[in-house]
Amino acid sequence: MTIDKSKVAVGFVVAGVLTVFFGTVLAFVGPLIIDDQIVKNTMIDPKNEMSYTMWKDIPVPFYMSVYFFNVLNPKEILKGEKPMVEQKGPYVYRKRCQKDNITFHPNNTVSYREYRKYFFEPTMSKGNESDVVTIPNMLVLGAAVMMENLPFALRLMISASFKTFNEGPFLTKTVGELMWGYDSGLVDFLNTYLPGMLPSSGKFGLFAEFNNSNTGLFTIFTGKDDIRNVHKVDSWNGLTELNYWRTPQCNMINGTAGQMWPPFMTKESTLPFYSPDACRSMELVYQRPGEMHGIPLYRYVAPKTLFANGTDYTPNEGFCPCRQSGLLNVSSCRHNSPVFISHPHFFNADPVLLDYVHGLHPNEEEHGLFIDIHPQTGVPLNVSIRLQLNLYMKRVSGITETGKISEVVMPMIWFEESGYIDGPILNTFHTNLVILPAVMEYMQYGFIALGLMTIIIASLVHYKVKRSRTKVSIEVEKTMASDKEPVKGSLCPDMQEKSIMSYSEK
Repeated sequence: MTIDKSKVAVGFVVAGVLTVFFGTVLAFVGPLIIDDQIVKNTMIDPKNEMSYTMWKDIPVPFYMSVYFFNVLNPKEILKGEKPMVEQKGPYVYRKRCQKDNITFHPNNTVSYREYRKYFFEPTMSKGNESDVVTIPNMLVLGAAVMMENLPFALRLMISASFKTFNEGPFLTKTVGELMWGYDSGLVDFLNTYLPGMLPSSGKFGLFAEFNNSNTGLFTIFTGKDDIRNVHKVDSWNGLTELNYWRTPQCNMINGTAGQMWPPFMTKESTLPFYSPDACRSMELVYQRPGEMHGIPLYRYVAPKTLFANGTDYTPNEGFCPCRQSGLLNVSSCRHNSPVFISHPHFFNADPVLLDYVHGLHPNEEEHGLFIDIHPQTGVPLNVSIRLQLNLYMKRVSGITETGKISEVVMPMIWFEESGYIDGPILNTFHTNLVILPAVMEYMQYGFIALGLMTIIIASLVHYKVKRSRTKVSIEVEKTMASDKEPVKGSLCPDMQEKSIMSYSEK
């Protein structure tokens, strides 16, 4: 049986056209399939086992690194001299977060409380919790500023109570005591006779209220009805807005809870989130693209306007009374204590703040905060949130513990909360977000290329077969024509013989 090469070639051309068509369809449909899978896996749904578990029990190790500003000249400060500090640390704590009391609601929201615990990591720390440091005594110097407008006689009584309980203007304690609390007669007295005046009812420490605590009752959107709203805060502790600040804009609860964001981000997208610890919503802005283990990312950083004062940035007027730019006054949500938040070492703040304290050296690499986001899913790949706690202190007449202290915003500690995706989760991310899309992209272009090559080769084969057949047909026709026509000037032998005989008879 003879194979008809022409028909085979035509068949390959058809197959090539179909392959190109399939590859073209895949080029349009492939991204839609990937986006659909992203939507299904980023919404908060217990059916999505991996993503739900990742949201509920954050599997990425988070660490809090704490740096103390050890005061070198406390006696001189009381005489009005400029404070001198040296940075000590980091003292690193592993942070464990777990969501509990999870309740899904019919309006596509979910409520939860996130509990946090801290565990000291000596191998990652530069020092131990037994290290001794000297910092300003918030109970004395903070209270002095809070009570400077009280009658003079009352201020004298307050000063006498400080002396009674042996509370001075500066504390020299171990890191562990300053972090998680220490015994104080004054604290016990205040908790007994003036309950609610202090943020905690037990020992007094800078992070005493953070350990074994929760961040409040968050209600966020699941994204089931609109993926653009996933992780966005609907309410916090039942509130849709705050009451700490002076303007509606500053009291708004914007963005997410600060752990994940909606997918499909662009360079024009911002990163809004609400921070209960900072008592306000904050917003980071796009800085640059990047890559982490082959996974594309966008880096978001704090704009200079984040902690700018109302004079330099009008929308921040609601956070006042303000001091220099670079300081956020959080006294309204911290029992009116004169506490300010800033970037570490007053990075991105008014340079005049550096003139009031010796020993500060701000730079973006060490003191700027950032979040690296995978823009397609809104999942953070690398996070570093860095903030500094400062105490506003000054001389207050009648409270002799303040001496002749010059008016200054005094840095006490700064801390960094950091974490990045690694291990099996990173491998899963790399497979699902890098390898599979790349394979699909190569497949679609491969199908198109294969189809085009098949069409070209099959067309050439078909053309060659057709041309060969045409050539053979022409040669056959010529042969047949030459067989039918007699050769001019030539006679057969019989005719020649008859002709000769006829001639001789004549």
